[in-house]
Amino acid sequence: MGQIEWAMWANEQALASGLILITGGIVATAGQFTQWYFGAYSIVAGVFVCLLEYPRGKRKKGSTMERCGQKYMTKVVKLFGPLTRNYYVRAFLHLGLSVPAGFLLATILGTACLAFSSAIYLLAATRGEQWTPIEPKPKERPQVGATIKQPPTNPPPRPPAEARKKPSEEEEVATGVPSGPQENPIPVTDEVV
Repeated sequence: MGQIEWAMWANEQALASGLILITGGIVATAGQFTQWYFGAYSIVAGVFVCLLEYPRGKRKKGSTMERCGQKYMTKVVKLFGPLTRNYYVRAFLHLGLSVPAGFLLATILGTACLAFSSAIYLLAATRGEQWTPIEPKPKERPQVGATIKQPPTNPPPRPPAEARKKPSEEEEVATGVPSGPQENPIPVTDEVV
């Protein structure tokens, strides 16, 4: 059985917690809570976490489904180099971002989710995982002669390939059976009364 890639779980958890932080921050700011500035902080922190976590990392084995529009954010995340590639940095960054949002009831769920994703990132980092971008595969150009095929000569429906093989004239002479249409030995007349 294969090993679990913890970074994939942490990525999904962190993206969801960023959206939860934004939602809780909007509720706290729009509701004019007594400590509404923690709600404004949660909005900014949630947007930052979502932008950081939107591009998925490439899996070690198998294929990874790229998110819609991920290639644009991947370029931005790659610019920061080891700061975004190293999961130790992400674990402590998410833990640090979650602390101020924990002082407000509307954002405490986002805080708990972000702290949990921080723990998963720490586990992924101790297992030796790191973020690698999903690179587009170079498209192979097909050979011109190999892709051109002759169109079918028989109209559909076509018999199977074995039945389509026509015997050669030499085989007809050897077997004495003509391959053309057969003649009916009994004369057929059509009488209409």
